[in-house]
Parts: sequence; C-alpha cells; structure tokens
Amino acid sequence: MKLSKEELEEVQSINTDYTKKKIMLGDLEIQKAAIVSEIGALKIKFAQNEKKLIDKYGKDSVINLQTGDVQQKK
Repeated sequence: MKLSKEELEEVQSINTDYTKKKIMLGDLEIQKAAIVSEIGALKIKFAQNEKKLIDKYGKDSVINLQTGDVQQKK
C-alpha cells in the first residue's frame, strides 16, 4: 500500500511547515536570550552612571530625564 500523490504532498507540506515553525521558534529564543543579555548590560551601565550622578549631585537629588534639571528631594 502507498499514499496517493495528494496525500503524500499534503503530509509533506504539513511536515515542512511544522519544521519551519520549530526553526522560527528557536530563532526567537535566540533573539530573546540576546535581548535579555543586552538588558542586563544596560542595567549595569545604568547603575554605574547613576552612581556617578549620585556622587556628583548627592543621593537626595532628583533628575528630570526630559530636561536634565536636577533638584533636591523635598
């Protein structure tokens, strides 16, 4: 017994689509891991920058990120 040409093409098409989706999912996971790593690096950079600003302007300073204005907490 053998699959008909149409049956074989259909099952091959479904299998190909399934494989493509698994590869796409793997690629997304790789992108996700890269983004998570970049976020970690940005958090470290932010903390280092924050420490410099605290040393310069004091721990009770509040910085407006839109204007750059520095004020002391009230």
